[in-house]
Amino acid sequence: MVDLQFPASLFLSVIPPLLFLIWAAVRNPSSSTSTKIPSSYPVLGSILVIWKNKERRVQWISDILTSVPNLTFTLRRPFGYRQIFTANAANVQHMLKSHFYNYPKGEVFRRTLRDFLGDSIFNADGDNWKFQRQVSSHQFNTRSLRKFVETVVDSELSNRLVPILTNAAARKTVLDFQDILQRFAFDNICTIAFGYDPAYLLPSLPEAKFAVTFDRALRLIAERFNSNIPFIWKIKRALSVGSERQLKITVEEVREFAKGIIREKKQELKEKNSLESEDVLSRYLSSGHLDEDFVTDVVISFILAGRDTTSAALTWFFWLIFNHPGVESEILKEIKEMNSEEPVYDEVKSMVYTHASLCEAMRLYPPVPVSTKSALKDDVLPDGTLVKKGTRISYHPYAMGRVEKVWGADWAEFRPGRWLELEETAKKWRFVGRDSFTYPVFQAGPRVCLGKEMAFLQMKRVVAGVLRRFKVVPVVQNLEPVYASDFTSKMKGGFLVKIEERVPGTEI
Repeated sequence: MVDLQFPASLFLSVIPPLLFLIWAAVRNPSSSTSTKIPSSYPVLGSILVIWKNKERRVQWISDILTSVPNLTFTLRRPFGYRQIFTANAANVQHMLKSHFYNYPKGEVFRRTLRDFLGDSIFNADGDNWKFQRQVSSHQFNTRSLRKFVETVVDSELSNRLVPILTNAAARKTVLDFQDILQRFAFDNICTIAFGYDPAYLLPSLPEAKFAVTFDRALRLIAERFNSNIPFIWKIKRALSVGSERQLKITVEEVREFAKGIIREKKQELKEKNSLESEDVLSRYLSSGHLDEDFVTDVVISFILAGRDTTSAALTWFFWLIFNHPGVESEILKEIKEMNSEEPVYDEVKSMVYTHASLCEAMRLYPPVPVSTKSALKDDVLPDGTLVKKGTRISYHPYAMGRVEKVWGADWAEFRPGRWLELEETAKKWRFVGRDSFTYPVFQAGPRVCLGKEMAFLQMKRVVAGVLRRFKVVPVVQNLEPVYASDFTSKMKGGFLVKIEERVPGTEI
């Protein structure tokens, strides 16, 4: 049965008053640049100011959050639908740890995203989530991380990324560095998680049809998730028209790609007749969960986590350090001081200043700017906000990185030093982190990101490998790129750069 959850007759009956309310609101709209909580109208809610800010939704919500005393407000959408947004660390700790049981993804969340994410770990609660987390966790022990950085990442860096950058520097060609980093991350996650090398970062930069399709699916499912009038997408899905028809076709293509990987792995395991492979996909297929649709969900979730987050963080990082040459100099100094006789894993882990610079980049431009839960029961947040059963509540890492009371009056500055202390005796930097509820870029509590350490190892290895030999120079300078977000953030229009080799004899 089609789940519309809104009678068509009722929909038609509200059109005339809705049009009248739109006309009335247009005569006295809320300012699209206002940081005040937007005005709300009966039935209509704050739809007009929401529409006005749809291209900068993340920034607009952040502006409001950082302007209200408790860093929390309720956005009223049409037909009485409400969503709470918060940048209050105490509220985040309440949701993600102390009252974790009361803030699952929720049925509305899961139902909305199921067509794309299925029952994968990003769209799961309860026992299903616990099982997936337990199986996946084996991939993130020290032995696996060491193998990841010393074989997979290092090979991709030396044999693919560096030659591409060398060629671009010699030919003075323009690269979309965002695309290059996504290809790099995609090859990495497929190799480590599935034992499959898609070879997207070959020198020819082959057509990345799957990546384009995956991005389109992400954009369409994000439009559905952020819909202000949810019953409209449900009607479109039932009729198979418009964006919902596009989504169905695109998701089928994504899932067919994932199933191809699964079939190859099944054949490989059958021929070996034993679990010689240690990748995540082999573990799932050997755990008794042979349902292809479920394992497909797992593959898609790993691609989403491994490709988009690290590439987004690195894209903004390279743009920031170009605009802060003092920071780049400190990173280069750290790279120069690295002990080349150490194993790559130990060498990368010792990059304290680079680690701080990456944290600072993600404070300003988090790969996942907003994360949403749903209240299982009525509750009261630490700041006094009432939460009704079934209410969606979103914590906002993008806004949390801009709270002056937390980060100081210079919060807008890119300053890695805010994460460091100088050890007087050793004359070395010591990293000083923030608690994960103040800085929830990798989530926090029981659902804290399993791949956090893997992400840092990969990013630091890329930074060292690239900056040791090259300077990444944006084509467009003195203009901040547009921060765009579906589920993960991107630079709108890509990150066009020229690559310059460091002067011979001065490279590190």
